[in-house]
Amino acid sequence: MHKQLDRIIAQCPYKVHVIVEDYKTNEIVWKNRDEEIFSSASIIKVPILIAILAHLQKTNGSLNQDFKIAPENMVDFSVITEQKQIRATLHELLLWMTITSDNTATNVCIDLLGMDAFNDYFNEIGLHNTRVQRKMMDFERQKLGFDNVTTAQDMQQLFRKIYRGTLLTSEWNAVALDILSRQRSHESLKRYIADDVKMAHKTGGLDTVDHDTGIVFTEVRDYFIGVFITEVTDNDKARQTIGAISKIVYEHFTKQEEGTD
Repeated sequence: MHKQLDRIIAQCPYKVHVIVEDYKTNEIVWKNRDEEIFSSASIIKVPILIAILAHLQKTNGSLNQDFKIAPENMVDFSVITEQKQIRATLHELLLWMTITSDNTATNVCIDLLGMDAFNDYFNEIGLHNTRVQRKMMDFERQKLGFDNVTTAQDMQQLFRKIYRGTLLTSEWNAVALDILSRQRSHESLKRYIADDVKMAHKTGGLDTVDHDTGIVFTEVRDYFIGVFITEVTDNDKARQTIGAISKIVYEHFTKQEEGTD
């Protein structure tokens, strides 16, 4: 596996940040550029999801509470915007934010707690290099140097906590896993895997980045994989690279053949 991954990374014209964890042994079996900070794109929506669920748990809140969608939060890449929807339950917002990467839903969710509260929570749970500093599609703020950022290592730590259920009660953690398991974008980690494999994951992409990260559940063992590609000039090529890395890792864990490394 290692030689194959080395070859793919060496051939890729972009920066490739990878981290893979075996949940059976708790061992990091592969990593590359895992501590470097980069633009998170939409994978910032995973820690946002967890922070809101933690807030509901703490306040005895409900997923059924209803929110008005302010016009200033209506942006592109949103099924809510497409439908001209003016109200939504919190459960709807969290679902759309995650499974279709809905940007309007995300902006409403950011307003729910505020950026400072999110960042305080991220730091509290050990995500020391993860920050939300702008709303979705706010490229003016991005030009001023305020971007949403993370690292491969932070995402690995977050998903480990989700997998182990150490951040939320079993009830709320089940909500998180259910939402993440309903992801509708499969152009990266699942790209070259023919099996009907279950993943609880999140994608993220901008013109210069492509990411996919999460938990893969198999009959042999469960594992975490995060592949984050930066300095991208061709998004489809980046997704092909994520797919190729993911297939190698999947076959490593599921085939368990001698000499595969």
